Amino acid sequence: MLMQMPLIISYLPVTDPTWIFFVVLSIILFAPLLLGRLRIPHIIGMILAGVIIGPHGFHILDRDSSFELFGKVGLYYIMFLASLEMDLQDMKRIRGQAFMLGITAFVFPLALGVVSNMLLLKYSLVTSVLLASMYASHTLIAYPIVIRYGVSRHRSVSIAVGGTIVTDTLTLLVLAVIGGMFKEDTEGWFWLLLVLKVILLAAVIIYAFPRIGRWFFRRYNDGVIQYIFVLAMVFLGAGLMEFVGMEGILGAFLAGLVLNRLIPHSSPLMTHLEFVGNALFIPYFLIGVGMIIDVRVLLGGGEALKVAGVMIVMALSGKWIASWVTQKVYGMSALERGLMYGLSNAQAAATLAAVLVGYNIILPDGSRLLNDDVLNGTVVLILVTCVVSSFLTEHTARRLALSHSSGSEELVPEGDTTLIALAYSETVEPIVNMALMMRKQETDHPLMALNVVLDDDPGAREKGQKVLDNAVRIASAANVQMNTKVRFATNLANGIIHAMKENDYSQVVVGLHIKSSPGESFFGPVLLSLLSGLNQQIMMVRSTMPINTIRRIHVAIPAKAEYEAGFLHWVERIARLGSGLGCRVFYHGHPRTLKRVRAYMERNYPSVRAEYFETDGGNELKRLSEIINPDHLLVVICARRGSISFRPSLEHVPHQIMKYYMQNSLLLIFPDGYDAQPTYTVSLSKPHSVTDKYETAKEWFGGWHKKNK
Repeated sequence: MLMQMPLIISYLPVTDPTWIFFVVLSIILFAPLLLGRLRIPHIIGMILAGVIIGPHGFHILDRDSSFELFGKVGLYYIMFLASLEMDLQDMKRIRGQAFMLGITAFVFPLALGVVSNMLLLKYSLVTSVLLASMYASHTLIAYPIVIRYGVSRHRSVSIAVGGTIVTDTLTLLVLAVIGGMFKEDTEGWFWLLLVLKVILLAAVIIYAFPRIGRWFFRRYNDGVIQYIFVLAMVFLGAGLMEFVGMEGILGAFLAGLVLNRLIPHSSPLMTHLEFVGNALFIPYFLIGVGMIIDVRVLLGGGEALKVAGVMIVMALSGKWIASWVTQKVYGMSALERGLMYGLSNAQAAATLAAVLVGYNIILPDGSRLLNDDVLNGTVVLILVTCVVSSFLTEHTARRLALSHSSGSEELVPEGDTTLIALAYSETVEPIVNMALMMRKQETDHPLMALNVVLDDDPGAREKGQKVLDNAVRIASAANVQMNTKVRFATNLANGIIHAMKENDYSQVVVGLHIKSSPGESFFGPVLLSLLSGLNQQIMMVRSTMPINTIRRIHVAIPAKAEYEAGFLHWVERIARLGSGLGCRVFYHGHPRTLKRVRAYMERNYPSVRAEYFETDGGNELKRLSEIINPDHLLVVICARRGSISFRPSLEHVPHQIMKYYMQNSLLLIFPDGYDAQPTYTVSLSKPHSVTDKYETAKEWFGGWHKKNK
């Protein structure tokens, strides 16, 4: 056996592309499985695997061009996903905290680093500044961990991600300035021109990319084409940023930031982006980082260990001080400080860029600006900070997820189940996507898609099954389970009504009927039968463009809607829709109704950018037609005849929709009736006083008495 070892070694390092890819995929597959049993974050496993198989380990693989290519893609992917996962509505609310963390995470490590490098390591001022800038930068290596624990939209995570862009931008500016100092063609205006070019390019990305993306998504809905388009935009942003003299990670981050609202968190496209990145590109990058690290440096002693020790202490200390200052200034918890510290600890992307730039700069005396000791110390710094970051983030993210789930007072619906009635293939995608956007992300209840076939048309069963298969495909792409059923019935309405009652669904989503003949009702006979036969919430969808390209949501609310049994039911659904799309939500209604809506939104969805416009609570559709654009969604809260919020003027809603809104996307909601089962068991709004209850009963009885007098 031992005699065969030289024969095996003779085949190393592996150079055949097929076997290289097999080895990498085996690491990606087994590293998380093996280290998961030891409660070691799988990110560390990827890095350690890179150390073992790399040139400084058993030399199974060389760090060839494939690792440089996929590694760079993975690095861009990390920055892109980080900005894509950000809740921009919440980010605006916490931009002060993010800026504070970013500035302090840059200033404290830089200051500590310059002093220690000059006093302890005896480096020059320029070398000390460049080396200290490496302590200040950080890479979101541990970000996949917070995604896995479902806390990526927590305040502390958003602060850490927002702080990253501030810190890395300043670090890359320092890198560009110092690198420019040693270029022969550097002029006096070099630094000013660099800053101006970066600002100009950022403005172009912020202005042009969303408009290009919205134009593209409205015309092409194929998942593969959309994925390739998004990836192309990421690399375009990164390439343009490198063109002006900055690192591409800044462009990738900005691309994700501006495309954020066009890629909802619950959309199939987002699922595709996360899947490919976490399955291939990001692990490839982590393995490539491990292949740079030479563990023998730790055993060699000498100046390299001294440099590594100073670098590690200064980097860890500076980041902890920054997290502590941010926590104290804004009154955050120790758990939030721990998560910010964990995420902002890892050194990889900008650190590698800085050390390689400094290592390649040759001084007039023939020496390097950053010598071999700094290069070796840097790889040790990367290893230690990645390990510390992964462990801290894993520990705090788990605790945060447990505390969030156990201590949350979120309003949880009982049996939040949705039936989607589908009849035509062309309406499947908008109806299913709308249902996905309003679905509670953490619920275990699958969606249910139904196609009703008339008893006298058995040949329609196969056609109906194709419609349902298309719905399943869309839901599966968003990683959502969907059950389907083709049901025979004497008429379409009876089939839907019986399915609702038999399975106790809480709401039904259907397509909005388009009036086809002068004598026909606007809602059509099927929807009229649903209104008379169901007390559960009915939602009618009509989409003229992809839902992810909607820029505004306008909600028209009738007076006294807050007294309806299903009031909180539809408020919750619209809140989820606004949160998922990341767009502004304008509520139009009576002051008393808006007061209830505002209280609910501020307590449960403070990050949603909601605005409230007081009216008399009557029919406002004509007035709204002057401010609603084709890329806005109009939501009309309707009232069932005989309900508290019903008034005769609401009968003109179909006519005004036909007159003003046939070019707009529409969502008509008929809330739960009083005979429907209560949907919510926990009320987050303040309980009504005795006076409120008396006024409610008085208004309801007065309206009923007047109607039946």
